[in-house]
Amino acid sequence: MNTQEFSFDQFLTWFSKPLLTVGNSQLSIATVAGLLLLIIAFWWGAKIIESSIRRLAARSPQLANSSGSVFAWTRILRYTIWIAGSFAALSYMGIDLTGLAILGGAIGVGVGLGLQSIVANFVSGIILLLEKTLKVGDFVELQSGVRGNVQEISLRYTRITTNDDVDIIVPNNEFTQSRLVNWTYSGRKQRLHIPFGVAYGTDKDKVKAAGLRAATRVPGVLNEAGHEPDVWLVKFGDSSLDFELVLWAGPELVAKPGSTHALFMWVLEDELRDAGIEIPFPQRDLHVRSGTLEVALKGEPPLNSPDLKRPLVSNTETQPLT
Repeated sequence: MNTQEFSFDQFLTWFSKPLLTVGNSQLSIATVAGLLLLIIAFWWGAKIIESSIRRLAARSPQLANSSGSVFAWTRILRYTIWIAGSFAALSYMGIDLTGLAILGGAIGVGVGLGLQSIVANFVSGIILLLEKTLKVGDFVELQSGVRGNVQEISLRYTRITTNDDVDIIVPNNEFTQSRLVNWTYSGRKQRLHIPFGVAYGTDKDKVKAAGLRAATRVPGVLNEAGHEPDVWLVKFGDSSLDFELVLWAGPELVAKPGSTHALFMWVLEDELRDAGIEIPFPQRDLHVRSGTLEVALKGEPPLNSPDLKRPLVSNTETQPLT
């Protein structure tokens, strides 16, 4: 029994023995373990608070259309709890925060040596959450060609899901340092231009009627005051009269530009064919002029060369084969 008590006392002594001095504070295994447990507790609690607020907001009719803003503010709240909790844990464990200046200097050296991209992504993520130029649920297109719906804005990256259900992890600084097209930034509707061509000589009124009928066949097309579909004659092409079907599309069409364009082309072809309107093939006019064309083989003299008057067969006598 005495041996067990002695061993336990030794363990406590070893567990509490100072291993490192930071400023005026001495760190032991017990201090480090307690600090890690407190930080994990704060991080876990911040995650629970964030998810709870989002669930409550999803049930609220007033916040049903503000999921992007709710995500931004709850994510900022989560980061705030992380930082404040970490400093509170350090202070509670008796660690002198002034001694962290050494650690801050080391981090500064690390940033100068190779952590610029990580810091840039972190700062860009905070800017995106505060400015709200990018929100969860937005349909965006990057200069690099990535296009899809924003699913998550994290500290270092933003997760975008394409219409092919492929998740793409994009560093946050790409959104702040390059061109970004946010198709749903100011609203969930957008004007689309669907180009098509018909043969010269076609009645333009018939073309317009066919285009408007095609627009009414697609669900999600807006037909309200100031947002009516229309057909424009935009160009006299080489082989066709070029038109555009111009219409306002709702959110379900805006979020799928590729399939939306294909859908309108499908119904346009149906309506044009039913109306007897021809979709022309490319045409070229070939003009043939009368005249004489002289052709000479490579390495041979021209037709009017005096060398052609020479005999082509040599006068050298040949002996019959025996």
